[in-house]
Amino acid sequence: MGPDEESWRDRRTAAAEEHAATLARRRAAEEAQARQQLDAFVRTARDRGLQTAALRARAFSGRSTYRTGLTGWYLKRNGSLGVDTDGRFYVLSAPTSLRSRLSGAVVEPSDPPLIVGVGGRDGESMPLADLLALRLDAADDWPPAL
Repeated sequence: MGPDEESWRDRRTAAAEEHAATLARRRAAEEAQARQQLDAFVRTARDRGLQTAALRARAFSGRSTYRTGLTGWYLKRNGSLGVDTDGRFYVLSAPTSLRSRLSGAVVEPSDPPLIVGVGGRDGESMPLADLLALRLDAADDWPPAL
């Protein structure tokens, strides 16, 4: 291997590392912005007296739902997304299991996206800010029946 090959390889490695660092910084900035939106939603929901609900997780397959021990607001009518009273974002799904049926499902908070549903079917993605505004505007029709 000659010096030109080593130099090229070093430059490519440095460029890939810089690209990964740029993506990580952008992702962190977007996550921080989304967290601010969720915090504002929680404050507004409390100010308006929006009723909280015991959040339930849907099974990956089938129609089962499981207790989660979380309290907050559903963000979508199908109950697939929620935010707890501390402003943490959840994708409310869990693997089908007898243990979840008996003792509830453990659902971990997710990093909130600025655009919800990216990579899903056409028409299913929406800016988080718009989703939160729709949820606040539809206060009378909630929570959904799961």
